[in-house]
Formats: sequence, structure tokens, C-alpha cells
Amino acid sequence: MTTDKQTRVAVLLGSTRTGSLNRRIAEHLREHAPAGVTVDVVEGLDTVPFYNEEIDGDTAPASATALRASVAAADRVLAVTPEYNGTMPAVLNNAIDWLSRPYGQGAIVGKPFAAIGATPTPYGGKWSHEHARHSATIAGALVVEGIVVDESAVEGDPLANEAAVQRLLGALDALVAHEAVVAA
Repeated sequence: MTTDKQTRVAVLLGSTRTGSLNRRIAEHLREHAPAGVTVDVVEGLDTVPFYNEEIDGDTAPASATALRASVAAADRVLAVTPEYNGTMPAVLNNAIDWLSRPYGQGAIVGKPFAAIGATPTPYGGKWSHEHARHSATIAGALVVEGIVVDESAVEGDPLANEAAVQRLLGALDALVAHEAVVAA
């Protein structure tokens, strides 16, 4: 059975630096996505104010509204993030906060979710990815078990390592395959 449905993956970047390794990973995934999959890197996470219920609602900031719209339009969410001080970057945590509201109805609720990425440490973002998965679970996302890609950049650029590239692309494939299982 074939389908013409395009599967959309919203990528939340934990690093807002233009040339960051994790941005390059996200762009690589976008450029090498399988047929039928569109990878959209959600821009502007650094312009979203810290979540505050007093500024949420009908008059939520435009940047928060755009974030919610991008994720609501996606079929799944992939966090591509480094590790900052043993946890996920504040910009990613804040995005998950905005996406979780209103409670039980946020844009991330029910979306298959995974967290991957790389850092210039031996841990490759392990703690950051664990924290992102935990936070996304509480926010209502469906965290896909078994997608764990924590690439260390100690030995060099993971995008120059074919085995690392295959692990990253495999994570995207697993996220896509998971939705097919959920939809079936």
C-alpha cells in the first residue's frame, strides 16, 4: 500500500549558534531525509520568552505562537541538542514548557518524540537527551523508546564518521517507523 502523505518532523535545536554541530546534524537529517519525510528545523527558539502563564493565552508572544504552530503541524518532534552543564539547554527546556500548555492540550501532546545529538564531551549529550525525553514525557509527548544517539565529538566531527551518520539517520528512520506503527 502506498500513500502520498508527507510525514513532517519538527526539529527543536538545543543550540542556537549558527554553525553549531547540532544545527549541522539537523541540516544533514533534513538533506538526507527518506522519501516522504520533511524535516523542518524550527527557528527562533532563542526569541521565545521564558514561559510565564501571565503572558500566555490569547495574547501569547508571536514567537511562542509560531513555535506551537510549527510543532502542531508536525507529525513528530525530534530534539537535536548538546548538553549544557549536565542537562538540556534552557532554550530547549523553555520550548517544551511552551509546547506543553495548555496542560493536556499543548502542541506536543501525543506527538512521537526523540532526542539525539552530539557534544564535544565523552558523554555525547547523554544526560541532556535523558532530561529532554523525561520533560517531553511529562509534557504529554510519546517518547519513542530505543532511540538513543549520543554522539561524542571528542575524536572529531561525527558527521565525518559514516557509522555516526548512520546512527543519526537511523534515529530519524526509527521515529518515522514508530509513527507508522502508531497509525496502524
